[in-house]
Amino acid sequence: MTKTLMTTFVLAAGLLPAADYKIDSAHSAAEFKVKHLMVSNVRGTFSKVNGMLQFDAKNLATAKVDATIDVATVDTREPDRDKHLKSPDFFDAEKFPQMTFKSRKWAAAGKDYKVTGDLTIRGVTKEVTLNVTEVTPESKGMMGETRVGAQITGRINRKDFGVSWNKTLDAGGLAVSDDVDLMLDISAIKK
Repeated sequence: MTKTLMTTFVLAAGLLPAADYKIDSAHSAAEFKVKHLMVSNVRGTFSKVNGMLQFDAKNLATAKVDATIDVATVDTREPDRDKHLKSPDFFDAEKFPQMTFKSRKWAAAGKDYKVTGDLTIRGVTKEVTLNVTEVTPESKGMMGETRVGAQITGRINRKDFGVSWNKTLDAGGLAVSDDVDLMLDISAIKK
């Protein structure tokens, strides 16, 4: 979950000059959506997203993202479910307190971008490609700092990362879908 993950987003375009940025955890979030009981989507947020990125829009080959999500910050607005998500059935937050994303490749995709990198959840690392959209040009924040932002989306199969708990429903189907949608809103501050 993301997403992942996460900073890859801010950098994406010719909108940004060569620079180093720090993800602003207070104004960034990684969210997920997963089908529950075959009838509705459960949404959750990880409120602590940290990381750094280096970006040169004129040379995407040099772009780098290194982002970390604190698993213990998961919030689905249901304390018992959050406790279960932190347990060994899902994220095993005590043993694996962080998810990470480290980019390896950027590519233009029309007016948007794709970023490919290594996503690690529960100690399992897999290559994923995320969509980077809504990249904002640099602007001044309320304290005079230079900020950029972006939205990143993607889909992963949770079982690829060892997140495999499930129950079969009496009427057929599963309690939790294997596919998880990631939505990341990132704000970053120029160093």
